[in-house]
Amino acid sequence: MAMPQQPTPHPSRQAGASLIEVLIAALILAIGMLGLGAMQAAALRNSQSALERSQAVMESYAILDMMRANSIAARAGQYNMPRTCSPLGGTGRADVERDAWIANLQASLGEAACARIACLNDRCEIEIEWDDSRGTGGEAVQVIQTVSRL
Repeated sequence: MAMPQQPTPHPSRQAGASLIEVLIAALILAIGMLGLGAMQAAALRNSQSALERSQAVMESYAILDMMRANSIAARAGQYNMPRTCSPLGGTGRADVERDAWIANLQASLGEAACARIACLNDRCEIEIEWDDSRGTGGEAVQVIQTVSRL
């Protein structure tokens, strides 16, 4: 009895993936990873910008709380100050609190942070300005304005 003959492989048939297909798949994967990295970087920038906005709002509430605790001096205009980026000095309670507040602003929002306080009777306006050049989708200079009654 004769053994059946094994089929011989044809050289024209191809089995598996070619090197070109593997390189194209690697290229698509690399482009996807670059896109993912760019999205992550944008998310970090926007998160930093949102954090600074939140800190600016909290700082405006902090000075308002200090002014409410010393409402007689606040109504007398002792906390009022023009737009400034550095402590004004002074030895009174309002001066010391205002200077410490400006130092806190610059510690949390950067050295370029400036502020203005204007109170008339029991209506106070707090304006905080800082550099948000790392943020996206807006101006480099950001301003938060808070108006409140004492």
